[in-house]
Amino acid sequence: MKKQLNITWDGIQDATGYLFSFAKSLACAVKNSPWSEYAEDIVATSGFAFRMWVSSDLCPSATSIWSFDCQKPWVGNGGLLCDYVGRYWGEDRLEKEKRFEAIRIIKESIDRGIPAVSWDISIPEWGLITGYDDDSQMFATLAINAEKAEMPYEVLGKREIPILSVLTITGIADKSKEDILRDTMKLAVNHLKGGEWCENAKGLDAYPALIRIFDENPDISASWNAEYFLGTYGALKEYACRYFEKAGISELARIYKDVFNTWMEAFRIKISEDATSPEVRAKIVSLLRSAYEDEEEAVRIMKSYVK
Repeated sequence: MKKQLNITWDGIQDATGYLFSFAKSLACAVKNSPWSEYAEDIVATSGFAFRMWVSSDLCPSATSIWSFDCQKPWVGNGGLLCDYVGRYWGEDRLEKEKRFEAIRIIKESIDRGIPAVSWDISIPEWGLITGYDDDSQMFATLAINAEKAEMPYEVLGKREIPILSVLTITGIADKSKEDILRDTMKLAVNHLKGGEWCENAKGLDAYPALIRIFDENPDISASWNAEYFLGTYGALKEYACRYFEKAGISELARIYKDVFNTWMEAFRIKISEDATSPEVRAKIVSLLRSAYEDEEEAVRIMKSYVK
């Protein structure tokens, strides 16, 4: 049997071109499901609009060092039901079993007309599996850079970074918008206050880590890695702003509009000016400090809503 979905990234807002690949893939999968009205909100209600992870060398892999098993409850927080299959480091004995299980839920999702969100399908980022062919034993894939390709079934979970992580959208839960909003604030506060696992600086602590780099290290500041981090988190902030606007929480919508604009200005400076210059780096540091103060205020406000 063969089935192929016509999926593109069209319609997924990405202000910088670096929107976090899991969030972008998730939004696109939901947009191409019967529950497309959840597509924009899910970036915020799953918590990803608020998440930040920063390593001391700004290695891009720092954005992918978090608890992959939390994907299912985090997506469920936003009112969506999903299937999830994962296999990680030290679990080689489960490789075949988990791969077959993942292949099953991928095919079931594509049969429902919904692409599957998967780790490392052609580049070591999140992307979409958009089709399958049992005769050739090949998946059709859509990478975060918009490249369309094929991947053998047997390679799933065994590519450049050989871990398995596949999520599929299966339905919606009986959860009110009010409950989703309250739980989103709880999720955001928990991350921003450092409650979620990560080996690197996380949540609000990501700000001092990033500021320190721009203060002290001109080489890293001028690197593409710095552009990647500013672009990844800057693009996410827009989703927080839009979610609170729709939810009618004007004080948080205003704060996150300012946070988004501040990150976008820092990103613009990074891609258009020489970040080895102390003056340029000082401008970026000032912007990040402003955003830091704004998100600290946002945490205080969100905590007042969920007491």
